[in-house]
Amino acid sequence: YLFAAAVMVAAKAEAQIKPPEESPKPPRPGHGRRPLPSTLERRRVEHDLGPQERQCPEYRETLRPIGEEVSERLEYVPASLHVIQDVRRKYACPKGCTVVTASKPMAPIEKGLPGPGLLAHVVVSKYADHQPLHRQEEMLARQGVTVSRRTMAGWMGQSAELLSPLYERMKAEVLASKVIQTDDTPVGVLDADLTRTRLGRIWTYVGDLSHPYTVYDYTPDRSRDGPEAFLKDFQGYLQADAYSGYDAIYKDSGVTEVACWAHTRRKFYEGQSSDLKRSTIVLADIRLLYDVEKEARDLALDSAGRLALRQEKSVPILRDIEVYLRREQREVLPKSPEGQAIAYTLSNWPALVRYCQDGDLEIDNNGAERSLRGVAVGRGNWMFFGSDNGGRTAAILTSFTTTCKRHGLDPFVYLRDVFDRISAHKESKIADLLPDKWKETRAEAPEITAEP
Repeated sequence: YLFAAAVMVAAKAEAQIKPPEESPKPPRPGHGRRPLPSTLERRRVEHDLGPQERQCPEYRETLRPIGEEVSERLEYVPASLHVIQDVRRKYACPKGCTVVTASKPMAPIEKGLPGPGLLAHVVVSKYADHQPLHRQEEMLARQGVTVSRRTMAGWMGQSAELLSPLYERMKAEVLASKVIQTDDTPVGVLDADLTRTRLGRIWTYVGDLSHPYTVYDYTPDRSRDGPEAFLKDFQGYLQADAYSGYDAIYKDSGVTEVACWAHTRRKFYEGQSSDLKRSTIVLADIRLLYDVEKEARDLALDSAGRLALRQEKSVPILRDIEVYLRREQREVLPKSPEGQAIAYTLSNWPALVRYCQDGDLEIDNNGAERSLRGVAVGRGNWMFFGSDNGGRTAAILTSFTTTCKRHGLDPFVYLRDVFDRISAHKESKIADLLPDKWKETRAEAPEITAEP
């Protein structure tokens, strides 16, 4: 059986996957230490010879300078805190009728202790670098500053409220996408009525290339109400797993289902324990589908080119998979892992083959799954949300740190600037502060560094 499967795989691979003619191989990356970024500050330390060392040992002549050798090493300077004193000058009329005091810039948190840089640091440390607040409390204490984790939790809630208008604009941009990828993951939540944590959910919604934002939403459970409320204004393709909570969205709206071949592949991978032969054959065919996607990436095809390649190479493979699964479904036990994998695939077949109808669609939902990795890593450090409000705070702030990463931005630099400006920013121009728009406006501006 295994030999026959291997022969079948080799034959299909030879027939379906043809390497591009005379495609140049990309240059291999070099070895050794990479040069240090030119943007880093250079502090020159000169090492010179002593007076006696500058004498020629043979002719007793004084040596002349002929140049220098420069080598670089990387040093670390610990982060530091400093206090900003806002001094407001006061003026009075000599007659005693008028007193005027100079104004000061609006603070991110009115009458609050943190400046925009400290707020950005705590947000990025928790939601991008996964440092829970109790660890940040200890780190600040080493610098002689006492700030309790409870106080910082309050800062996070106020930061989320401050960014809420921008978050809502980002959400609207995602809902304008042609394609949205979504997924969810469980997170523990403290509940005053329970002696243990209960499970809440963090949902991710990944916008397409024309709307390059990743927005998170929090719900206290996994009911369909959460995605229905979030996606009520969406019209387009929704790519997700086969969660039944999405069924009503597909049925009664202008949302078209696109299924995920990575989820399907996982079913057959798990089915190898009960039926190695059938699982191996299907896994090999799925590999051929992914080889077509790799070829499209290597050729840097646009949407039309990718669609044409899929029609030529992927559609025949999909026909073979469907014919094979319908034939073998009669031969396996319905409750076996292999039987369940076949039933899962055939029940979702129209949505699984839909990616071959539009070049803007992806073969799988891995973009959404990748966007949840940070939540999973953070969950292992901070363990749980303190409340449902804490879940919403995390969803808002993680939306900004993840979208910054998507655009190659330093989230600290971005958030520090936004916290400094958003209180006085015109609501009609709030979109100018979205990460991609902010990046565009800063492209021609003087370079912003991490130092204030």
